[in-house]
Amino acid sequence: MLLEFRVWNYRSIRDEQVLSLGASNDQELAATHLAPTGLKSLPSAVRSAVVYGPNASGKSTLLLALNYMRAVVAESATIIQPGQTYNVQPFRLDEAFAKRPTEFELTFLMDGVRHQYRFAMTAQRIVSESLLVYRTAKPTQWFSRRLTDDGETYEYEFSAYLTGPRKLWQDSTRPNGLFLSTAAQLNSELISPVFRWIVENIVFLPAAAIVNSDFTTAMLATDEGRAAIRDFLSAADISIADVHAIPRKGVRNQVVFHAGGVAHASREEGEFLVPMFKHTTEKGSATFELQEESEGTQRLFSLVAPVLDVLREGRVLVVDELDSSLHTLLVRRLIAMFHNPELNKQGAQLIFSTHDTSLLDHTVFRRDQVWFTEKDADQATRLYPLTDFSPRKHEALERGYLMGRYGAVPFFDELPDILKHTPPRRPRSEASQTNPATV
Repeated sequence: MLLEFRVWNYRSIRDEQVLSLGASNDQELAATHLAPTGLKSLPSAVRSAVVYGPNASGKSTLLLALNYMRAVVAESATIIQPGQTYNVQPFRLDEAFAKRPTEFELTFLMDGVRHQYRFAMTAQRIVSESLLVYRTAKPTQWFSRRLTDDGETYEYEFSAYLTGPRKLWQDSTRPNGLFLSTAAQLNSELISPVFRWIVENIVFLPAAAIVNSDFTTAMLATDEGRAAIRDFLSAADISIADVHAIPRKGVRNQVVFHAGGVAHASREEGEFLVPMFKHTTEKGSATFELQEESEGTQRLFSLVAPVLDVLREGRVLVVDELDSSLHTLLVRRLIAMFHNPELNKQGAQLIFSTHDTSLLDHTVFRRDQVWFTEKDADQATRLYPLTDFSPRKHEALERGYLMGRYGAVPFFDELPDILKHTPPRRPRSEASQTNPATV
């Protein structure tokens, strides 16, 4: 369970920004929208969080930062090569920050124990790194690593609790690699579960992208998976009577982008499963392939496997622009899955950005689940919660947001004469004009 994410000096984020999933003391919708943590200091966490803001305010940057941290942990000891640089981008509109490290911090609950992992990095190297574990109210620092003043060597500190060949892990950690990732790669029994939680439990889906549908298609190979997909699409009120897969020979091209900025392309030839969708009416039925379905149906189909996996395993699903190509009521349906304790038994969480203001409804979200982003005079992103404004219970949140009460909305000057500097268009002859009926 994710409790908190902090980021400094990443793209449009300059100063420390904090996304907290810790719940307030408000008992509204507590039975459905909150999950117990077992911690005295933080009894509950929210099952979902939504981020609003105008275009280019930093919503996507915040979610990208969380996924970038995950990617560096996943790849620093394996994919990233010695001497290779990262494509990390600090805040560039302030010279004082352009050369400073980018920092990330993640606080999460694993097996009922709070963990706090943090590292700072430049394009060339890791600058600092630490892991705190709260087995009691007072944390234990399992390890810390800091670049010394000479800019080349590192100073390490270890807790006696972290057993194993620590010197081997230390010596094997490259300047551009994380100690956490290296120790996990070398089979540390204590570090490996922390590594796996970060890498496997954060599932990121980018904006306006059709997620790879292969994961959902693979589910069609079993009767159980096929039934789950059919039920999912039926619950979403998609007019599909049945769905199955057929094998077909072909070629598949894939491109994977890594944290180091390297793109790996692969071309695979073989036999693949192709999903087929059956539509039935009173006058007949027909079967369509995935690319013949609407963009919304394609996106929904690709979401089936990630959503079901996240709910089953208790992961964190991070989606940029969840409402892209999806109807408002369908988005509400997806959110409701995470707010259903019978369906979401493992404490799965949903974090997403959206422009759909109709979701600002007290029946959909608690007040501590809503966040906003906006940029200040220096074009630096600021993230803040709705609770900063102490809204009344059942306040008309959508109306208040659109009126600018909470900020994070675009403000327009008087519409300029945008045609003033546009040259007049030359008239075309009738003979040169295309007749649509003959195309």
